[in-house]
Amino acid sequence: MEPAIKYRLIKTEKHTGARLGELITPHGTFPTPMFMPVGTQATVKAMAPEELDDMGAGVILANTYHLWLQPGEDLVKEAGGLHKFMNWHKPILTDSGGFQVFSLAEIRNITEEGVHFKNPLNGDRLFLSPEKAMQIENDLGPDIMMSLDECPPFFESYDYIKKSVERTSRWAERGLKAHQNPDWQGLFGIVQGAGYEDLRRQSAADLVGLDFPGYSIGGLSVGESKAEMNHVLEFTTPLLPSTKPRYLMGVGSPDALIDGVIRGVDMFDCVLPTRIARNGTMMTHHGRLNVKNAKYERDFGPVDDKCECYTCRNYSRAYIRHLFKADETFGLRLTSYHNLYFLLNLMKEIRQAIMDDELLEYREQLFEMYGYNQPNAKNF
Repeated sequence: MEPAIKYRLIKTEKHTGARLGELITPHGTFPTPMFMPVGTQATVKAMAPEELDDMGAGVILANTYHLWLQPGEDLVKEAGGLHKFMNWHKPILTDSGGFQVFSLAEIRNITEEGVHFKNPLNGDRLFLSPEKAMQIENDLGPDIMMSLDECPPFFESYDYIKKSVERTSRWAERGLKAHQNPDWQGLFGIVQGAGYEDLRRQSAADLVGLDFPGYSIGGLSVGESKAEMNHVLEFTTPLLPSTKPRYLMGVGSPDALIDGVIRGVDMFDCVLPTRIARNGTMMTHHGRLNVKNAKYERDFGPVDDKCECYTCRNYSRAYIRHLFKADETFGLRLTSYHNLYFLLNLMKEIRQAIMDDELLEYREQLFEMYGYNQPNAKNF
């Protein structure tokens, strides 16, 4: 049987481990490295699918946990699957729901069988197992799905992380066996192990042995430093097959994106661009900008004079600031559009830098622009 998901490597940048490629899915092919906008509730906040398409989004992420709780995977399946339900006809990736259970559920009990927890919407007792997560994702109908894993805190003890990694490997095998649609849905395994190199190696070996069509790197961007995250990537990505895609979960700041690409990652996702947009913070070619600041009250220039997005071509800083002051939702739409466009365009420029073997020069320019080279540089 042909795999539902295929990765094609086009070029490796000669100075780094960065990869230029493409991912072929049942709903189309997209270039990598790629940033995936997050559509938690089957919608990317404030954005229409047509707008995401126009700005170059090749794939979006939907949240299994939230869609299971509301409206329910049975309703989405009845509607014809996520693609029809949300009117998005390009590839969709769903997570397994595990991260949300471990980070959001107030009361939970982890057993070998799965996780018991309380529904935060109505207080009902719920149970999520590898088989249940697989059934939900099969019913939702995305192109790419994640295995159920345990996502422990980065700074847990070695003994705890070791037991967690071993459980995640067993869960991955169970989920793979429960997968009903391997001909049109690709299932990824998730490498865990916190900051322990031997446990990352163990996790990667277990999952590679199961021959998934792609692999995710989990348990990062959960409180550790950027240096610690990069260190883990340096010894983890080489453990994964070069013939398959590598996905770093939950990462979306400009510096983390390019540093992940340099270390061989192909796919990223994060709520960052839309979350900070709702607070008026915008990513620009001149660094961060908070459009709510008083100094922009009479600034009739674009948010970013080097940006070609809809927001920057049509609206001024003064106008967007006015929208926020007046509590008008159009302001949220304009800032969200710009931030998503900025990151998608950043990835386009990164792909070109890989093609030109100039990724390190591009990184230097980006870090200078955002002040990441400064000792006390702040991030998003």
